Amino acid sequence: MGVPCVAIHTHVFQRVAKSTARLRGIPTMRHAFVPQPVVDRTPAQLREYIEGKDAITGRPFMQEVIEGLLRPLEGADLTGETFERTTPRLIAPDTEENLRKLFEENRWTDFMPIVLPTEERVAAMLKGTSRLPDTVVGRMKAGNFRESWEYTVEKVAVNAVMAGARAEYLPVILALAASNQTSRQGSTTSQVAFGVVNGPIRNEIGMNCGVGAMGPYNHANVTIGRAYSLLSQNGQGGSVPGETYMGTLGNPLAYSFVFAENEERSPWESLHVQKGKRADESAVSVFVGNRYIHEGFGPRETWEEKFTRSLQATAYLPPCLVMDPIVAKLFDSKGIQTKQQLIDWVVAHARLPAREYWDDQWMQTLIRPHAVAGVEPYASRLKAAPDEIVQMYEPEEVNVVVTGGETQGAWKIFGADYVGTISVDAWR
Repeated sequence: MGVPCVAIHTHVFQRVAKSTARLRGIPTMRHAFVPQPVVDRTPAQLREYIEGKDAITGRPFMQEVIEGLLRPLEGADLTGETFERTTPRLIAPDTEENLRKLFEENRWTDFMPIVLPTEERVAAMLKGTSRLPDTVVGRMKAGNFRESWEYTVEKVAVNAVMAGARAEYLPVILALAASNQTSRQGSTTSQVAFGVVNGPIRNEIGMNCGVGAMGPYNHANVTIGRAYSLLSQNGQGGSVPGETYMGTLGNPLAYSFVFAENEERSPWESLHVQKGKRADESAVSVFVGNRYIHEGFGPRETWEEKFTRSLQATAYLPPCLVMDPIVAKLFDSKGIQTKQQLIDWVVAHARLPAREYWDDQWMQTLIRPHAVAGVEPYASRLKAAPDEIVQMYEPEEVNVVVTGGETQGAWKIFGADYVGTISVDAWR
């Protein structure tokens, strides 16, 4: 537009800010940096940032801003840049030790041992689908302001080999890839994605939906989840701390997080049927978030109070309730005889005073702009008086999954947005 501007960031975002500007086609963007944090700082503290030194260069902050606005672009600034997006299909043969080292240096792994993806192994993996190797499966990106990367069936198969998966698992992995949802979120909140598998494929490939369903006790569960994580890392163009990954705490669920619903032991309809699939279809549903988990047992005598407190603590991400079949059957005996009835109860009881609802960093950062723009239901909640009780979630945002081995009446509440339910059969 020909208007001089300087982008101002906190210092921890130096690499990601400069990298994003370059990838968005503005490599000459001028930057200035203040210290982190800026949230919950007093006006006096924030003024000290402005009147002090740039947190990266050490020069006076305002000098960086003024010079960034006034200094003309030089010849080198105007030459432009080219971006090579392709990667070689094959790498030169070498020893196993050197190849593992190469994969780690290029961040193609999760730094756990991998199965090296030789041509023979990838060809064997591709027998798990009728789709051609060069078929485009989807596109992913590490964050909202990164570019999307495209990946094919063969590239997904490469990551499936690396994860130690078997060919018969490939349709599930391809369906996860077709969601276009990365499991390696670049968000500062350390989010990850998970998949819930439904339908005949669960039993065909021996997935575990019983004892330890969400743990490292089943080859299919673990390697499918790990393949999803690896293909997300490599299919989105990397997952580099400080550049394409900014999760401040990190999240161990990023290693592997896929499990199956225990349809046979549940008194309720399955998740994929709720989402419009037939019971005899195979599908995987994807959720993203999972930066916090609440858990408990029951429903016991005070279950309503316990659930209400847990739901009130879930902040801006809607709840996905994952429960053992014992829990579902106890609810059923108490008159909550469908998942929808439980969802309706959750919506009715997940309520907060407007002041508490909005007094959350991420509600302010992510949701309030939508409310100000008039997007419902947030706009109405923003108009509420501080002490007025507001509804936290809409029915379509809440989900219920039944899994586990019936050794304990345990439940967990994940803060997780529902992304979609993808056909596995379409990728056979």
